[in-house]
Amino acid sequence: MLETLKLEFTGELATITLNREDKRNAISPLMLSELQSALDGVEKSHARVGIFTGAGKAFCAGMDLDMLANIAKQSPAENQEDSRRMARMFRRIWSFSKPLIAAVNGAALAGGCGIATLCDFTLAVPEAKFGYTEVRIGFLPAIVSVFLTRQIGEKRARDLLLTGRVIEAAEAKEIGLITEVVPAEHLMDRAHELASVLIAASPSSLTRAKRLLTSAAAATVDADLERAVLENARIRCTPDFKEGVASFLEKRKPVWRGESD
Repeated sequence: MLETLKLEFTGELATITLNREDKRNAISPLMLSELQSALDGVEKSHARVGIFTGAGKAFCAGMDLDMLANIAKQSPAENQEDSRRMARMFRRIWSFSKPLIAAVNGAALAGGCGIATLCDFTLAVPEAKFGYTEVRIGFLPAIVSVFLTRQIGEKRARDLLLTGRVIEAAEAKEIGLITEVVPAEHLMDRAHELASVLIAASPSSLTRAKRLLTSAAAATVDADLERAVLENARIRCTPDFKEGVASFLEKRKPVWRGESD
């Protein structure tokens, strides 16, 4: 029984709904674990296509506040393992054997932006917002940077990752971060329409095409992810990270010390 997600099968379509509406579907340790379990279920099932969406008005607001507060107190070893769990989840979505469609119904920020944009297709309502806001709280968008530079190019990735700015769906489409902007009332219909197109194609062709698209980059991606995991873990031990988290939770302006370790 899943607590943070809903997993539904309709014919050859699987739908994973991030289901923490009261927390704007924020990522918790349990959600990370359940996402892996849900993807296992989809992979082993007769489903040919998967759809990700969010319950309520948000897609995913990023890391849960309790999780954020806890990691500021973790040991270096715990932080490294925690970073690896996040990296495994992102890589799994990026290289998943079946086509994945994100139907982004609202804000997709930080890790939530990663889940949305690492799917093969990303459909979003006009009101959806996207951004990697980690630098605002002394954190590092290390893991997602591995994929983002490949998606939209280094210059645009630098813009988003270094400024931490949040962009509208129209700009996200313009820079290649998402596939299509769809009116809210048609979002799921459009996702199902796209899924039908994919289901009508040869399953072996789709599997082989996805493998071809990811296999050439896999070795480089894995090496880059290992570096990103280490950097992600290291920054969690810095004064700026602890100050950023504290100021965010206390809703005040941070006082940065600028120390790297």
